[in-house]
Amino acid sequence: MDKNEIIRSIEAHKDNPALKFRLKRRSEEFTDRLFLTLFDQETPVKENLEQLEQSFEELVELACWEKDKPCSEVWAQYVGLLPEILEKLNLDARAISACDPASLSLEEVYMAYPGFYAIAIYRLAHELYRMGFPLVPRLMTEYAHSRTGVDINPGAQIGRSFFIDHATGVVIGETAVIRDHVKIYQGVTLGALYVAKNLQQTKRHPTIEDHVTIYANATILGGDTVIGANSVIGGNAWLTESVPANSTVFHTPEIRIKTEKHAG
Repeated sequence: MDKNEIIRSIEAHKDNPALKFRLKRRSEEFTDRLFLTLFDQETPVKENLEQLEQSFEELVELACWEKDKPCSEVWAQYVGLLPEILEKLNLDARAISACDPASLSLEEVYMAYPGFYAIAIYRLAHELYRMGFPLVPRLMTEYAHSRTGVDINPGAQIGRSFFIDHATGVVIGETAVIRDHVKIYQGVTLGALYVAKNLQQTKRHPTIEDHVTIYANATILGGDTVIGANSVIGGNAWLTESVPANSTVFHTPEIRIKTEKHAG
């Protein structure tokens, strides 16, 4: 096969005209600018909102393959939600600062906590997801995933004052519901019992009620699984059934320590 044949073969197999990776890069740039517009004191809000609107117009051109969808009308509705999103994120930051004795300031939370960054990008992506804007919300949360190790699907429903500590390895599925004042630690999975394409419109992921704490590497699976309010789920627990309110669930591994006596 000569060079021209190779080129023709590759071009023939590039059969998805909507697959333009420029959309991924532009979504990441949009995400960065949006985050700085909300939090960075040196980033002017007025000028950046104008630039964000221009960036969003490009995302519309790249992401809205179904021309009958009113994608161009989403921005006006979305930008009106930014003050409310910022209010929620400020509550998240305060919850992290209040719960973590290692936190020395709110500024540290905003700039150095991967859990906060992941929550921030989730909240910014969730409203676009809710409006039906295609693909971009997922690209936004995957961008946060690549930077933090936290995988939050933009379809998840998360309440106020949410706290993720240490962050790495956290997975929160599309239909998970998390109420207010919930704390989770690294390695926690809120997942589905099993995966099948015909379950796309089914609640597959658990519900976590108010004031629940879930410690490291706990796995909670299933759309019918509800963790009752004020419960504590210990590290490494594996749950596929509901837990009543005010419960404590813990995993008890068997640990044996053998110490050899010194001779002499």
